[in-house]
Amino acid sequence: MTVRSSSAADYLAAERTFLAWIRTGLALMGFGFVVARFGLFLQALQVSQSNLSLRGNGISPWLGTALISLGIVVNILCAVGHVRLVRQLNRGGPEVGQASLLAISLSVALAALGLAMAIYLVSLHDAQPIHIGNAQETFMTSNLDNGIATISGHQSVDQTVQKLEGVLAAKGVKLFAKIDHSGEAEKAGLQMRPTKLLIFGNPKAGTPLMIAAPGIAIDLPLKVLVWEDPDGITKISYNTPAYLQARHALPAELVRNIAIVETLAKSLAE
Repeated sequence: MTVRSSSAADYLAAERTFLAWIRTGLALMGFGFVVARFGLFLQALQVSQSNLSLRGNGISPWLGTALISLGIVVNILCAVGHVRLVRQLNRGGPEVGQASLLAISLSVALAALGLAMAIYLVSLHDAQPIHIGNAQETFMTSNLDNGIATISGHQSVDQTVQKLEGVLAAKGVKLFAKIDHSGEAEKAGLQMRPTKLLIFGNPKAGTPLMIAAPGIAIDLPLKVLVWEDPDGITKISYNTPAYLQARHALPAELVRNIAIVETLAKSLAE
């Protein structure tokens, strides 16, 4: 029996098939990266829209990792298969009519991952929204990233500032500075909603803090920001004592020295 010799066209066809499989593997890895980051995209939407349900990344990182791993496996197996095919061509050519196990396995794996992704997306669509906040609430949770708490006031910015100045004077707390950001903006020919920063403190309370944790001097004296939001509502913002304690590793017994800022802010919102 005469053994058919492989031609250049056979080798070129094998190379084209090999390159096609490489593109498939790269596509799987790229799509896997997109799927893995999909959970972070959902979290970003949760931050910007309070009517979205609070969910974590879910299974998207696992699905993305599975796709990336599948792409790696495809590239490895196609390289092994290409080497085997070239050897068979050198011996006269492979047997024809055999199904590609790699293609079948890949199609089954992609079908399973696609089904998992479909179920995950349906679960996101059917989830009941859990609202982050309520417009009727006066007190808002503090931002865990920057330690700033913001509450709503019932008076104008100027009235709230006057009230704070009176409270500080009554308690014997020194007002070091009052910065009218919006007023300075107006002088520069710019428009800005009423925004005023009050800096205040008591050396008897602040000095022990700076002795225990010198770095806290960057956050002292204490500050309260009174500003107006786009809806015309007065807001009162301040660094929470818990945040300052964690940031500067303050001893628990000294936290009361800065707790006045929270007390003052809440009194202004009444």
